[in-house]
Amino acid sequence: MSDDLYRELDAGRLKKTISKLYQRIDDRFEGRGIAKICATLIDVADHVKIESLLLNRPNWVLRFFVGFIILLGILVFVYVGTFVNFSSFSNEAPKLVQSVEQIFNSLMLLGLGLAFLISIETRLKRARALKDLHELRSVVHVIDMHQLTKDPSVFLVDRVVTKHSPASDLSRFEMVRYLDYCSEMLSLTAKLAALYGQNMNDNVVVDAVSDIELLAGNLSRKIWQKITILETHNLSLVAKT
Repeated sequence: MSDDLYRELDAGRLKKTISKLYQRIDDRFEGRGIAKICATLIDVADHVKIESLLLNRPNWVLRFFVGFIILLGILVFVYVGTFVNFSSFSNEAPKLVQSVEQIFNSLMLLGLGLAFLISIETRLKRARALKDLHELRSVVHVIDMHQLTKDPSVFLVDRVVTKHSPASDLSRFEMVRYLDYCSEMLSLTAKLAALYGQNMNDNVVVDAVSDIELLAGNLSRKIWQKITILETHNLSLVAKT
């Protein structure tokens, strides 16, 4: 029997991975913004773990209430139907069509009402999930903001510095590690978003998750372009020596 561990994301293990990443970041960049972001990501993981599980569970109170309203509506509709005198319907085509049209419109309104009531739980869960996904998207942008000023050109010999050029107190190795940590946080944030798509079979939520994964992936590729420049430049320096 195959293990579910290799079939779906586990929120608890995902949090452990983020916690280990925080320890690695804090060991090297203690007190810096990147460590604080990762600490915040741990808190977000706690919330996502609880919320994604709750969204996957049926809301029995709401379902009972909706079922009661639906049953009450059907009983009222049937009760009102008992007062209709079908024998009074005219055999004349225009009046018969008008009577059938009225019955059809009533049934259609009843169907729309039932569809609205049945979808209440899904729409409420969707709203909660989209709110959390919006927060995760914001976290992705915050991570990206912290790597924007990490410019590989600071290690170029012929670099022209202006008075407003961003200062950097990182060595080449530290900058590579900093950028790599940012890339890992982007990936883990996308995995937190994926928990909502895993636990909710809703197209709107799945599309929102896909957007976050795409955004995080694109930003991570930009980071790795910087890492590649740094490593290539380092190799060229080694070759010269």
